[in-house]
Amino acid sequence: MNKVRLGIIGIGGMGGAHAKEVLDGKVPRCELAAICDIDTSLFAKYPGIKAYDDSAKMIRSGDVDAVLIATPHYDHTTIGIDALQNGIHTLVEKPISVHKADAEKLIAAHDDPKIKFAAMFNQRTDPYYIKIHDLIKKGEIGKIQRSNWIITNWFRTEAYYRSGGWRATWAGEGGGVLVNQCPHNLDLYQWLCGMPSSVIAIGGLGKFHDIEVEDDVSALFEYPDGATGAFFTTTGEAPGTNRLEIAGDRGKLVFEIARGVRKLEFIRNEVPAGEYLKTSSNRFGVPSIWNVEVPISGGTGEQHLGIKKNFVAAILDNVPLIAPAEDGIRSVEIANAMQYSLMTKKRVDLPMDGAAYEAYLKQLIAKSTFKKVTDKNTDSNVGGSFNI
Repeated sequence: MNKVRLGIIGIGGMGGAHAKEVLDGKVPRCELAAICDIDTSLFAKYPGIKAYDDSAKMIRSGDVDAVLIATPHYDHTTIGIDALQNGIHTLVEKPISVHKADAEKLIAAHDDPKIKFAAMFNQRTDPYYIKIHDLIKKGEIGKIQRSNWIITNWFRTEAYYRSGGWRATWAGEGGGVLVNQCPHNLDLYQWLCGMPSSVIAIGGLGKFHDIEVEDDVSALFEYPDGATGAFFTTTGEAPGTNRLEIAGDRGKLVFEIARGVRKLEFIRNEVPAGEYLKTSSNRFGVPSIWNVEVPISGGTGEQHLGIKKNFVAAILDNVPLIAPAEDGIRSVEIANAMQYSLMTKKRVDLPMDGAAYEAYLKQLIAKSTFKKVTDKNTDSNVGGSFNI
């Protein structure tokens, strides 16, 4: 095989953006071989491309070597399992599943190492996060002691939530800001700082919008080694903030995007904090520091395009995946733990019981009396949604 015949399942806003990049020739050695959507009116935008209204038919058609799944969230699991079990390379949009139990089922279906299975965690291609990851792994900041991410610039209007009947409902989406906007941030957080051992969260369901799911969350994390973390997010705050701090014994990394300017600082202790506090005779002394603005080239990276290029290269050249889909269960679990803690007002230990949360979610769906208002005339452009 010298090229990948790609099928895109779900060609609405995000799937349509993926299709355009492939059709524009931006993904080398990849052709858009087929599209699939239950809304067949979308097919007119793709003359000459084979079209299906049933993902199972596309997967079994022989027309595609790989699929990109960009459907509403619950379908990621069922369609992903079907594709993997039929020997189709699979790239799934975030989140890989709505809840941990489904993520476990999806991952279990990937039992052939020759079949590539990736997740659309496009922000792993960002040179700033790559540099932060590199500095941490090399031990430049020492042992992580504290981290916090204020990520409140995911502002969304009522028009956004009215744009689809599935959006911001327990039955259609399985949550709000944590399962739609923040999978990127939660994936990066665990990629950089590891998995917490417990979570406690507060916030609101429909606090700012006419929705039944979470649109405001503040959470505290504890880690197995004693480190702590905090995560703040909402879709109802403007102007928002995007500021990540990771503090270690040897210094602190601060990454902030403000008014369109991106900046990564490394504030380095000349003497590690743990050593200084034990050896200094100065009662109010603090370690001297080097304050360095880390130079970064490459802008925001290739983002979604970079993940698609890497997926194709993994299939054809066996290069390592930037975002193996198996990693996706971690962000799903953290999101579920925050949702469960917020709603039950309890601390949640990790690893959490995926089956118990699935049962709780099914109760929320069964008891829901929420009446969703939709408006198909809202702006369908997804260009402003990426938060990079």
